[in-house]
Amino acid sequence: MKLKYFTFCFAIGFWFFSCDTSDENIFPQREDISESVYASGLIKARYQYQAYTNANGTVQEIFVEEGDTVEIGTPILSISNTATRLNRENAEINRTYADRQVNQSRLNDLEMTIEYSKTKYQNDSLLLERQKRLMDQGIGTKVDLEQRQLAFENSKTAYETSKLRYQDLKREIEYNERSASKNLAITKALESDLVLKSEINGIVYAILKEKGEMVNAQTPLAIIGSANEYILELQVDEYDIVNVSRGQRIIVSMDSYRGKTFEGIVSKVNPIMDELSKSFTVEGVFVDEPTVLYPNLTLEANIIIQTKENALTIPRSFIINDQFVLNSNGDTIAVQLGIKDYQKAEIIGGIDEKTVLVKPQ
Repeated sequence: MKLKYFTFCFAIGFWFFSCDTSDENIFPQREDISESVYASGLIKARYQYQAYTNANGTVQEIFVEEGDTVEIGTPILSISNTATRLNRENAEINRTYADRQVNQSRLNDLEMTIEYSKTKYQNDSLLLERQKRLMDQGIGTKVDLEQRQLAFENSKTAYETSKLRYQDLKREIEYNERSASKNLAITKALESDLVLKSEINGIVYAILKEKGEMVNAQTPLAIIGSANEYILELQVDEYDIVNVSRGQRIIVSMDSYRGKTFEGIVSKVNPIMDELSKSFTVEGVFVDEPTVLYPNLTLEANIIIQTKENALTIPRSFIINDQFVLNSNGDTIAVQLGIKDYQKAEIIGGIDEKTVLVKPQ
């Protein structure tokens, strides 16, 4: 057993230290190095959004073309919905019927009734007092007094009742008028939803429906965004998001500008992760913007986490398991690493600029 263990260790050591080395030798170099986080994403127009409407129906008319400049409130397209139009017309009829001026005659009639019942009440009151004085003088009968008292009570009740009826009718008319006005405002708002309008000053990038197509509240109808302002919408893996913050530099490359890179800055880190992609959305803005941009252009980016100047670096291909390097004598030397990018790594300790390194195979 001991012999087999010794043979195994000897074979591993022989492979590790001598067999897999090449003739490529280098010295560690002093240079600037940056650590970054990779991200992919898209170019988006600032304030870019998909336009929806709350109405159901068919596209009746399209007022703009793709590429047209629009302002806030500019009509984009209209939707035909007969039921919504009829509801608005019916609400207008109800509002006219409930108008206070139209119902003023009913109030006037009750006001006349109040005046009549008030006059009768006052007259019966005087007759009752007169009958009481006559009774005090011994003139008249008890029945006469009771009749005057009853007439007085009836006229008083009629007077009070007419006033209550007037107040009730007045409240009813006011309520109906307000209710009809609100219903009319609601139906007009619903009818206004039949016309899709721009929410921003910008450009119509896409019309997503044709004239005559059916649409509903879940159907996107157009894509609108800023005319000359763009943002970077980046997707960053959940393992890297803790290193990303506002203000960090972004190095951007795009297929539309092959061989060129552009610089940007992180402007926003959205704080919730997409559960499907396991990534976070990070927004950025250009520092040096390309001359021509379009929404939804794809890009790749490196978000610079930290940078170090005049660092001692070696290619990562010369490092074994992120812990060791080989010198020209075939010796394995433990090293401490600092900042790393995709090609180089900073050496903090273990070797210096005079150490000759051999690339392992």
